[in-house]
Amino acid sequence: MEKSFDIIALSMIILVTYSSKMVSVAGRSLHEPSIVEKHEKWMAEHGRTYKDDLEKEMRFKIFKENLEYIEKANEEANRTYKLGTNEFSDLTNEEFRASYTGYRVPSQSSSSRQSTTASFKYQNLTDVPTSMDWREKGAVTPIKNQGQCGDCWAFSAVAAVEGVTEISSGNLIPLSKQQILDCSIDGNHGCNDGWMDNAFKYIIKNQGIATEADYPYNQVQGTCKDAQVKVAAKMSNFEDVKPNDEQALLQAVAMQPVSICIEGSGPDFQSYKGGIFNRGCGTQCSHAVAIVGFGATEDGMKYWLIKNSWGEKWGEAGYMRIL
Repeated sequence: MEKSFDIIALSMIILVTYSSKMVSVAGRSLHEPSIVEKHEKWMAEHGRTYKDDLEKEMRFKIFKENLEYIEKANEEANRTYKLGTNEFSDLTNEEFRASYTGYRVPSQSSSSRQSTTASFKYQNLTDVPTSMDWREKGAVTPIKNQGQCGDCWAFSAVAAVEGVTEISSGNLIPLSKQQILDCSIDGNHGCNDGWMDNAFKYIIKNQGIATEADYPYNQVQGTCKDAQVKVAAKMSNFEDVKPNDEQALLQAVAMQPVSICIEGSGPDFQSYKGGIFNRGCGTQCSHAVAIVGFGATEDGMKYWLIKNSWGEKWGEAGYMRIL
């Protein structure tokens, strides 16, 4: 019989923002051989093809601009992270935001957001460790790739449910993002945008969620098939961590992976390669991820460990450390 578990849902809003201004490196011609070679190598690595020479020329120009931005940014001494090319390197930042983010800011005010619990579950937790990595404890499934579908909200929600299920039952089960995409339609908009709380409400109402194997992901919203699959995990309730309460967030992540939203849409986020992301705070959520840990470097710089849904070639094998 399936067990039903509590879950900490949407957490404190962590916001990061960046300059969207592209920079040019003086003295380079558009078709400098080294850049052409880098583009060809990048195309081969990522399996990228173009419909004709005109599109290839356009994408090459964008790739060149992104590469110049990356190289210029990596020269800045105050950065504690590095940028690099990835599968998004021939996209403008506008195209990237349109296709790979998808968190929808709820219409409700923060005071009216709906949790299903009366008080914060972990408010009395005092023994918070200095570091936590739920990957090491076996509560995090492998990195997935949402593709060109803005359903990050579904991946974020499912990551939290997967973690709580493993912590409570000892079974790490990859759960279906496609079921959430297809069936959690009350207040969500498929590949356009959505809200994790609505995904949790769907799982509770449906009395569970299927495995990834039984209801596989295909990057487009389809007809809901929840009546045709077996429930593999359940949840009984959820709650939101109080916004802007770092201690509450630490308490929550010390006990389980947590679903969050961030402003993850700028060029630095698009090209993040590794290190501790230390850009300034913004004001608008645009992307949903899961916090699966926290810690500090040897020199004392603290960070949150974030699981993303853009594949293993983005960031630190699909993860990000953020200040």
